[in-house]
Amino acid sequence: MSDLLAEILIIFFEVLCCKIFYEIFGKLRYKGWINIVQLIVLECSVFVAARVLSDSFIIKQIIMISIYATLMFWHIKMSLKKSFVLALLHQAMILSIDYLTYFISIELDLTGKATGKPYSIENILVILLGKAIVFLCVLVVGRKLREKSTEILVDVDWLKILIFPIFTIIIITAMISVFSDVETPEQVTLILTSSFGMIGMNIVVFYLINDIVDRETQLYESRIFRIQAKNQAEMYRSISENYDKQKRKTHEYKNQISCIEALVKKNQFTKVEEYVKGIYSRLDKELDVIDTNNVIVNAILNTKYQEAEENKIVFVLRVNDLSRLRVEDEDIVTILSNLLDNAIEACKKCETDRRVLKLKFVDEDGMIKIGVRNTFDTPILYENGEIQTTKLVKAEEHGVGIRNIIEVIEKYGGSYAIKNKNQEFFFSIIIPT
Repeated sequence: MSDLLAEILIIFFEVLCCKIFYEIFGKLRYKGWINIVQLIVLECSVFVAARVLSDSFIIKQIIMISIYATLMFWHIKMSLKKSFVLALLHQAMILSIDYLTYFISIELDLTGKATGKPYSIENILVILLGKAIVFLCVLVVGRKLREKSTEILVDVDWLKILIFPIFTIIIITAMISVFSDVETPEQVTLILTSSFGMIGMNIVVFYLINDIVDRETQLYESRIFRIQAKNQAEMYRSISENYDKQKRKTHEYKNQISCIEALVKKNQFTKVEEYVKGIYSRLDKELDVIDTNNVIVNAILNTKYQEAEENKIVFVLRVNDLSRLRVEDEDIVTILSNLLDNAIEACKKCETDRRVLKLKFVDEDGMIKIGVRNTFDTPILYENGEIQTTKLVKAEEHGVGIRNIIEVIEKYGGSYAIKNKNQEFFFSIIIPT
């Protein structure tokens, strides 16, 4: 392997690490083939700068930072100022790790063993070791700061992924120690090809896993959309049904008034009294029992109240005037529908005399306070700090529903608490107004 090819590949790995590092902090500005063009331009620019300015360290670093900042600003949606800051951090990380690797190799006497030998490859291996460590650091930073959902891969999965770059670092370190001098050009080619191949495989594995995570994230978001659409459809169906009922009742009231008028003309006042009492008793059953001065909240709560009654669940509510509620309609649907659906589902599995559901939804003290408490019989399972459903049908929707609620709470800067005690489940939410 020629020195020129080795230099090109080393710079290519460095450029890829920079690309991955930047993508942690922003989204791609463009999609498609233009990203390949950007990568090629960045590779050529860095290669030329490294060659031309090899004897001017300070100027070289300034130019490198400028190249990375400018071309990454073209690649990632962010301000130019932020791009320069990230370029400075990235270059500082590379230099720090390169020097640290070099001095450690000297301290451990991993270099300088090849004096007077025909071939010496320890310098290239030390540089590759530094790039492998940089890649590992970028992965760790990405795990902590990456904006895309990290729920797809839990900590255990990430530790498994990190085994490969760590293994690469160990192998290259061993190569520096054992193969610092070689006897034939074939051995040089074999060792360098193996080293570059392992670094390359790290990059390939990273992008394969990244593609898998992207697809899983899209599927997850698709499930969220379906659940939200289902909840909204149920809410609007309830509103539509109530409207149709009101239209029918309006027509019926006209007939009832006509009947009352006829009885009054005939002086049948006893009949009028009995007739009015009958109408009044039916009204108590037919009218919505919950009114919070918020149409959306009313639609959801009255629908769930009727469902609870049908399933012989005692539904206890505490609500107040929610006319000034600033939470978006779809977010209200997400919170209330998921919370109450899960609570009703849990209550239905209890004995009839233990079916109790309590809801608090108030606007007070400058905060929206929502609390749901319900009885349950089925044990609650926790995995990685998250509630796991015991449903056999559409189990994934239950888990997604809980995460949807949490995402809405975080969207408004709120907080929540989940606990269970004495066969009762609690979900409390506070959202500042």
